[in-house]
Amino acid sequence: MHTKSKILEVWENRDLLSKKDAQAAINEVVQLLDKGELRVCEKIDGQWIVHEWIKKAVVLYFPIRKMTTIEIGPFEFHDKIPLKKDYAKKGVRVVPHAIARYGSFIEKGTILMPSYVNIGANVGTRTMIDTWATVGSCAQIGENVHISGGVGIGGVLEPIQASPVIIEDNCFIGSRCIVVEGVLVEEEAVLGANVVLTASTKIIDVTQANPIEYKGRVPARSVVIPGTYTKKFAAGEYQVPCALIIGKRKESTNKKTSLNDALREHQVAV
Repeated sequence: MHTKSKILEVWENRDLLSKKDAQAAINEVVQLLDKGELRVCEKIDGQWIVHEWIKKAVVLYFPIRKMTTIEIGPFEFHDKIPLKKDYAKKGVRVVPHAIARYGSFIEKGTILMPSYVNIGANVGTRTMIDTWATVGSCAQIGENVHISGGVGIGGVLEPIQASPVIIEDNCFIGSRCIVVEGVLVEEEAVLGANVVLTASTKIIDVTQANPIEYKGRVPARSVVIPGTYTKKFAAGEYQVPCALIIGKRKESTNKKTSLNDALREHQVAV
């Protein structure tokens, strides 16, 4: 706990950033994030808990880093944060031009197509981050998840108390989806192409006689597509984006078969 107390002390007094013990504590936290031995957010007794002190350490990491030039073959970058290395030892498949920043954790068995994973993010085993998808800072991506092409998973560092985006195990996130502002997508959910979820987006279950509305959370095994609803403004009535839960993915020990069945049954574009 010495490291945690030191991070909290430096957070309250930025003058301490120049001290070696403060920098050592910050570097230790980011190194442990990179190894997967710490994570910004974890599920404890069924509830996701944000470790604010770890987010604070990530924020404090930037001012103690110096800008440096990174050259990789003909490519040149100029940044404060190094890139991850030793993918072969980590057992991660990385397709050019995939980039993951140091301080993110990519578990063994993950596939990174040309994509971007930011510092503090945690990506579980057997997950694919597909082409031109982005996983923002501190986002939590579970095991056996497919993040399809062009998906934007939002990041969050500040405000410190804000929860990151969480995609739980066995989810399928369709092409060009946007999930931001700490939205939780629970296990085995399927988001069809172009679903946009923010903290204020209405997520409406339309499978029963009466609609059931959610915000900030997609229930487990939900099959979701983009939708609209009518909203009155001073200038008249207009269609506002929402997300529609149109069915449930069947519980199955064979997740791949269950997913394919769900996509076909509900005619979901992905």
